[in-house]
Amino acid sequence: MKVAIVILNWNGAKMLRRFLPSVVANTPAALADIIVADNGSTDDSIAVLASDFPGVATIRLERNYGFAEGYNQALSRLGDGYGYYLLLNSDVETPEGWLQPLSVFMDANPDVAACQPKLRAEHTRTHFEYAGAAGGYIDALGYPFCRGRVFDIVEEDSGQYDTVADVFWATGAALMIRPKDYWDAGGLDGRFFAHQEEIDLCWRLRARGRRIVCVPTSVVYHVGGGTLPKENPRKTFLNFRNNLLLLYKNLPDHQLHRVMFFRFFLDALASFVFLLKGEWRSFKAVWHGRWAFRQMKKDFRGDRAANLAATTVREIPEQLRGSLLIAFYLMRRRTFSRLAF
Repeated sequence: MKVAIVILNWNGAKMLRRFLPSVVANTPAALADIIVADNGSTDDSIAVLASDFPGVATIRLERNYGFAEGYNQALSRLGDGYGYYLLLNSDVETPEGWLQPLSVFMDANPDVAACQPKLRAEHTRTHFEYAGAAGGYIDALGYPFCRGRVFDIVEEDSGQYDTVADVFWATGAALMIRPKDYWDAGGLDGRFFAHQEEIDLCWRLRARGRRIVCVPTSVVYHVGGGTLPKENPRKTFLNFRNNLLLLYKNLPDHQLHRVMFFRFFLDALASFVFLLKGEWRSFKAVWHGRWAFRQMKKDFRGDRAANLAATTVREIPEQLRGSLLIAFYLMRRRTFSRLAF
């Protein structure tokens, strides 16, 4: 089935010049179409696409919808001719043979809603990449981590995670998904704007009994942080706010109040650490994120009810039952292979 590779671009002309050539060169035309969806850029992205990549289709969105709603808008304009969507960040380099393992796996496994390749860091190619590594997971308190990356510890890739594995979430940097699953689950939540929206989508799918998988025979190289560096207070705000939103949307009733109770104190601790490091703006961003969550919470009550009503898998096997913080800081388990699910 043919793949629509959709690259969402916002003021990323430099990234397009640098990385789009690898996607064009290493993507068989018989297998996939490449589409760049421009999210209301104000730089010369459109001119670059017209002059340097005339064979690449373009969707022009009238404004910057953010990552989540930008993809919803772009994908809704593709029509029904594709078997798979592949959401690909503009800062991803794709080597030869990257796409075939993903589509072959999806063709052979109709119970899989979405999959991702293995992500290595573009700047340190021997190591995994922070945002996706070899597949994403989450702990009981909502902290995400990956095969190959736990908090800030990023492992060298020595083949230790080269098996196909079911995961809790697949990275939005390179996410292949069936259109029916995407739209049946409601797509990405545009209210998140950016960050952790793919975790929310994958959680909804996984709770409905659909599988999420990492296929490590496909490898891509990701820069990461191309739009917002990790230290940016705006990213801190979005991560804290959106993490609380996805917990509220998806946690079962018997877990929600306990998790939110602990998260208040853990978020307070995180803000204090920022303060000790002299990162005053990030300190404020934590509390701004929590305040924004409280303001937005009422708008998500219907989504929460709908998600819980559609849930068929009550205990997701790919969710760490305990606390990642305890395992990492107290038990000194710093790599994925040492965590006990």
